[in-house]
Amino acid sequence: RHCTDIICCVIFIVVILGYIALGVVAWVHGDPRKVIYPTDSYGQFCGQRDTLNENKTILFYFNILKCASPVVLINLQCPTTQLCVSKCPDRFATYIDVQASYRYRPDQWNYFRQFCKPGFNNPRKSIAQVLRDEDCPSMIIPSRPFLKRCFPDFSTKNGVLTVANQTTFKDGRGKTRNVTDLREAANGINNVLDARSVGMKIFEDYAISWYWILIGLFIAMMLSLLFLVLLRFTAGVLFWIFIFGVIGIIGYGIWHCYWEYDHLKGIPGSDLTVYDIGFQTDFKVYLQLRQTWLAFMIILCGVEVIIILMLIFLRNRIRIAIALLKEGSRAIGYIMSTLFYPIVTFLLIAICISYWAVTAVFLATSGEPVYKVMANQTLCKYANLTCDPETFNTTNVTKLCPGAQCTFAFYGGESLYHKYIFIFQLANAFVFLWLVNFAIALGQCTLAGAFASYYWAYRKPADIPLWPLFSSFGRAIRYHTGSLAFGALILAIVQLIRVILEYLDHKLKGTQNSFTRFLLCCLKCCFWCLEKFLKFINRNAYIMIAIYGKNFCTSAKEAFFLLMRNVVRVAVLDKVTDFLLFLGKILVAGGVGVLAFFFFTQRIPVFGQEVPMLNYYWVPLLTVIIGSYLVAHGFFSVYAMCVDTLFLCFCEDLERNDGSTAKPYFMSASLHRILGKKKLSPKKA
Repeated sequence: RHCTDIICCVIFIVVILGYIALGVVAWVHGDPRKVIYPTDSYGQFCGQRDTLNENKTILFYFNILKCASPVVLINLQCPTTQLCVSKCPDRFATYIDVQASYRYRPDQWNYFRQFCKPGFNNPRKSIAQVLRDEDCPSMIIPSRPFLKRCFPDFSTKNGVLTVANQTTFKDGRGKTRNVTDLREAANGINNVLDARSVGMKIFEDYAISWYWILIGLFIAMMLSLLFLVLLRFTAGVLFWIFIFGVIGIIGYGIWHCYWEYDHLKGIPGSDLTVYDIGFQTDFKVYLQLRQTWLAFMIILCGVEVIIILMLIFLRNRIRIAIALLKEGSRAIGYIMSTLFYPIVTFLLIAICISYWAVTAVFLATSGEPVYKVMANQTLCKYANLTCDPETFNTTNVTKLCPGAQCTFAFYGGESLYHKYIFIFQLANAFVFLWLVNFAIALGQCTLAGAFASYYWAYRKPADIPLWPLFSSFGRAIRYHTGSLAFGALILAIVQLIRVILEYLDHKLKGTQNSFTRFLLCCLKCCFWCLEKFLKFINRNAYIMIAIYGKNFCTSAKEAFFLLMRNVVRVAVLDKVTDFLLFLGKILVAGGVGVLAFFFFTQRIPVFGQEVPMLNYYWVPLLTVIIGSYLVAHGFFSVYAMCVDTLFLCFCEDLERNDGSTAKPYFMSASLHRILGKKKLSPKKA
């Protein structure tokens, strides 16, 4: 053994150190409270203790029409003045109307002024000056708090969108507008609010049924282990039962088609052709034609013949595939610790996801309040320049530009760091993909090394190393970190391109350019196929790295050509393995799901008193079913890796050895018998 792909290993370590540095920089500049707690235009958090906003926990937007979507509001990027208030407005009102009636209706002004800047109490100020100085909103509309922010109180009446049972409102600038103009500013918020109560009920169901869910997942784990153990004895039986079942079902289909074809003989109109009746939306019309049933019968006969011929000519390869499946079950029986290695991979991926998510949040909240001079651009040379609201009144700007104000513009920054936040987010996503693929590659190489040590043990289990899994993990980390990082890097680049294509497709979804949509669709399809191909190549390359310890490119090339020399065996083994493992996942998830259904619907009398009272019994039921499937998938992924490793070892064994005393086979006796050899070479004592 020697270190492989050292350059990539060094680059990988440098990237990890840079990723840590990026996280530190993001943590220094970012403030997640901007996501959790709303911030007003002065950079103060609403509801913050020991401040003027201590009792003002909700954020109010002067002109919500400037906000494109709720996501913009939550990210504090709405280009309008934002003010902390104690409650949201509950009525329609405009500054013009309140100004006209404040003398004989002071209560209206007192209500309206609580949504103005603190200390403002001059209803005689003109609307133009108020809007220029942003002292008050031009209008207020009935709203309700969501995520501590005021959103329009949407509702539907007879299918018509309304706000407080009104379909129109005054915008405070002399125009009457429809409430649908507010839809873009708070699109989908009403549905989310309606779902909050459902979410609380779901949370309550989880709180009182979590231990029963864990019991269900434990049962799924035991069933998965039992299925893997039984595969040693039932793999062949399950496969042949399925095959003969398919042959029998197709045979019945052929007989039924012939019966329908013969039954329609002599019935008027049944001898018409499909061409005669043309296209019909009612499919039953075609079932009244003899030609339809004749076509079905011919197709089923063709499928039946193909399956039978494949079984005849591929019977030996199918037997090899079944023998490898049984051998895989035997190998796992000797190295039981491999079944729990997916927990290590899960923890590594969970760490990667957590670090990426936290870094992304800190990067997204790295912006600082940016204030700019608002004045008549044609007369003031300082218009749109950045300013400091605390020192603005002491500058000459107010003298040179009468009426100019230092107002909040947006959250962001103009430093070098803030200009490249998008690049940092992209780098964060790319390194995240690289690390996740590396964690998966490390797991595959570790498992392959453990199972390869089983296959190449001449006397099983006597020659198997004492700790094959830990030894394999140590070899992968010590010698092949660079190779694993190289394979993960290639896959991460393709996945990042796919993410970018999905983003572009989402952005261009509304475009009418058919050629652009067609080109994007083709690119997405091509890169999807490329990703699947690379995953297949990487998986087998890691197996060869675990066996021989060569670099990534050499291992990938040798694995590819080895598989191409045994392409039929590969296809047969792949389909047989996929079928049996899929059958196992369905049996585990379905069996535990049925048991959970009877339990949570109180149909098991023995546990009638133990069943918790739920709002929705499907919440723990779906959790158990999906969780059971994932548990089974975790165990069976180890089994699939075992079979793939044993298959490559088997192909190498056939090419490197001939069964003689000098070059004995390392395969099991069952595989040796299938190949037609008379006997294994005498094994050394």
